Amino acid sequence: MSEITLRVPTAEDGMDLHQLVNDCPPLDPNSSYCNLLHCSHFADTAVAAEKDGQLVGFISGYLIPNRPDTLFVWQVAVSEAGRGQGLAGRMLQDILKRQPQVKYIETTITKDNEASWGLFKSQARKLDANLESEVFFDKEKHFKGHHDSEHLVKIGPFNTPE
Repeated sequence: MSEITLRVPTAEDGMDLHQLVNDCPPLDPNSSYCNLLHCSHFADTAVAAEKDGQLVGFISGYLIPNRPDTLFVWQVAVSEAGRGQGLAGRMLQDILKRQPQVKYIETTITKDNEASWGLFKSQARKLDANLESEVFFDKEKHFKGHHDSEHLVKIGPFNTPE
């Protein structure tokens, strides 16, 4: 069994990321252009997981412009080949190690996305930090009934892992 390696993404990963997200419901697909930007402009706050030359995991995120100590996690995608190995947690820890100024993590999660809730609850425990959540984008008010409400999850403050 080959090992999964983590690395900083490059623009060449953009279309593979596009396919990975499409293969990982319930994630909302982004345009291929958006994925190219995540792999280039936001590469320092993203991570690609590769196995046998294939993209099997990816986290995209960015530092919130007016709060550079806060990492906003945009999407976490793990293919079937990468599941059941703690890959999502490893990827998030990889980003945090490269961003030592980060003391908070934020993300949004729909109520029924058990995998994401599990990931961020386990990361809060690992970081020995508080986890709070509240509705951020409401199904009716913001999505006009076309998308489930997104809950803003906040973890922190914490000391960045070494």
